[in-house]
Amino acid sequence: MTHRSCSQPDSVAPDAAADLFPLDEFYARENRALPRIDVIPGDAMPEPYRTLLVHANDMTPTLERFHGCDIHIEVWGRERRGNDYFREVVLRLDRDQCPVEFGANKIHLDRFAELERRLILDEYLPLGHILNRRRVPHQGGPTAFLRVESDPLMQRAFGLREPVVLYGRRNTIRDPEGRALSDIVEILPPVPGQTH
Repeated sequence: MTHRSCSQPDSVAPDAAADLFPLDEFYARENRALPRIDVIPGDAMPEPYRTLLVHANDMTPTLERFHGCDIHIEVWGRERRGNDYFREVVLRLDRDQCPVEFGANKIHLDRFAELERRLILDEYLPLGHILNRRRVPHQGGPTAFLRVESDPLMQRAFGLREPVVLYGRRNTIRDPEGRALSDIVEILPPVPGQTH
């Protein structure tokens, strides 16, 4: 996999821009410079991030198993464009509100049944939880693995006092016909006791 990096929305190379979508749209909308984000090979990611990110499974059940707790979302930004629903979120553990993921996704609402659309727009359950609970046929496909130098927004999302290295991925969830259900950038907080 190619090593790419970017520092601001204006300087994102065309091939790297797809790796940051739709998170880059929220940053651009707020006139916020993107932090340094490098695309790295999955096998270059340290543990436990490799186990948590380098797979084709949904992140919600993966994180719920890792933390031993259900997860809900806190929406930080949203936008509707016809049938496309964009949201910037922090995923939090139900038991103590601890943040376990920061990211953004674009959801194609017209590709879901009415009940699933309502659950998505209720803005409480993560998409992965809805897909699994409602048994919606789907498959994931990570397209990039990310090394991120945290910025003030991510530090606020994760309750960090100073910049740190974070890890994440760009993922597309598709239906059995191969149509995108959701495009997602998923960034994880530091795991206590881990060095980078």
